[in-house]
Amino acid sequence: MLLFDLLRAQEPLLDPQHCKVHLASWNGSENPLQVYMAGEFDSWQAWQTRKNFERQYVVSLIQTEHNKRWLYVGAYESLGSRPNPKIGVTYNLRPLASSLDLAGRVVATFERPSRQAYLNGETVAPSCGVYQLTPEKLHLAEFPGFKKVNVSFSELGVIVRQAVPSWRAALENVAGVYLISDHLEGKLYVGSATGAGGIWARWCEYLNGHGENVRLRKLIKQGGPERAEHFHFSVLEIADTHTSGADVLLREGHWKEVLLTRLHGHNGN
Repeated sequence: MLLFDLLRAQEPLLDPQHCKVHLASWNGSENPLQVYMAGEFDSWQAWQTRKNFERQYVVSLIQTEHNKRWLYVGAYESLGSRPNPKIGVTYNLRPLASSLDLAGRVVATFERPSRQAYLNGETVAPSCGVYQLTPEKLHLAEFPGFKKVNVSFSELGVIVRQAVPSWRAALENVAGVYLISDHLEGKLYVGSATGAGGIWARWCEYLNGHGENVRLRKLIKQGGPERAEHFHFSVLEIADTHTSGADVLLREGHWKEVLLTRLHGHNGN
């Protein structure tokens, strides 16, 4: 099924020829998926450096970790724009209530023909298909337990910036060994956290993408800030925050050997 067919079943006004499609992706400083999960996407999207939404309706899609998959987050009526005091314009985008039931629930497949982020609806409609329709909107789940932690870099950014209580309470009170999985190269990195703040404090340091680790910093330097979008974080084992640093480092070394992260991963020592 095509995305526009699904959207028009909910809101017939969304004729592709009257729509501009916003393909929101990493812009070098902000990840729109983080912005969306933080509840700030509408205001973020409203500000544009130029007049990008000069059609009656805007259909907004956010790129996921899979480059050809996009999360549908809403359709809007463009009610004009005004000059922005910084640069560009600010649009008055009114969400179409009838289209919001699907927002955050539909993942579409689309291979954009260029890096252009603003395409006419008739360019997108013929090949933008529905990949998945979930019962619930995408949201930030509560802490699932240490054995089930597996969060993307984008999700971690939201968790840390919002200081989500259940996550902070759990991670702040344990030391331990954690794993970063690089979904681009298939490599692993094993790290550890000790002392006050536990794993929470250590993971907060990864908002820059590399947490000051030499090899990860090199990856970010070579691939740009968006390189970190391929990282996922999980917990291998936990310990009391009063456990000696030496003991935790021994466990870190054990996991490096087991997972071969010095030989085939991102660990340098």
